[in-house]
Amino acid sequence: MTRLMNSLSRTARPRPGLTYREVGATRSPEDLPEDYHHLRYGTVVGQGRAAFEAAGAAVTTWRTHRASGATVRSEAVRAEPGARLEVSAGIGRLRLGVPCEVIWTAYEETRTGFAYGTLTGHPECGEESFVVDLAPDGTVRFTVTAFSRPAAWYTRLAGPLVPVLQRAYARRLGRTLRRLVRA
Repeated sequence: MTRLMNSLSRTARPRPGLTYREVGATRSPEDLPEDYHHLRYGTVVGQGRAAFEAAGAAVTTWRTHRASGATVRSEAVRAEPGARLEVSAGIGRLRLGVPCEVIWTAYEETRTGFAYGTLTGHPECGEESFVVDLAPDGTVRFTVTAFSRPAAWYTRLAGPLVPVLQRAYARRLGRTLRRLVRA
């Protein structure tokens, strides 16, 4: 059983275009790399196996991002290591698209999710994971973990505003996922 679970949790090999060296570091949220801003956000989104499965599917098929107002463009139907995507938010000319690549996935008995890393052209440099866990008591928890630092002049200029926006987006994802699970 353990071997099966390990085969379902895979990590992509670093590919050209990734903008950071610590590939896969969000897999161990307690040990994120230094010299980056860290984000750890978690919230309860439901209760029981059915809620866990609904939440995991919403996260790994980009539905949570899309229902939160982001546009996701990817040829991949669900998160798989090596899949490339562009996530964008905003309106009209103020829409900003950011290129990412899925670094690792977890499709396990009590854990489902993925992490994507920044590609060349992304205004930040780092990695972000989106994970749903099913606790022994049936609680379904959604966690966003990230490490990042500015990679473009405008994110350097925005300074401390960027982490505030990242945390607000993580909270929005959590609220959206809770709503999707209840529906």
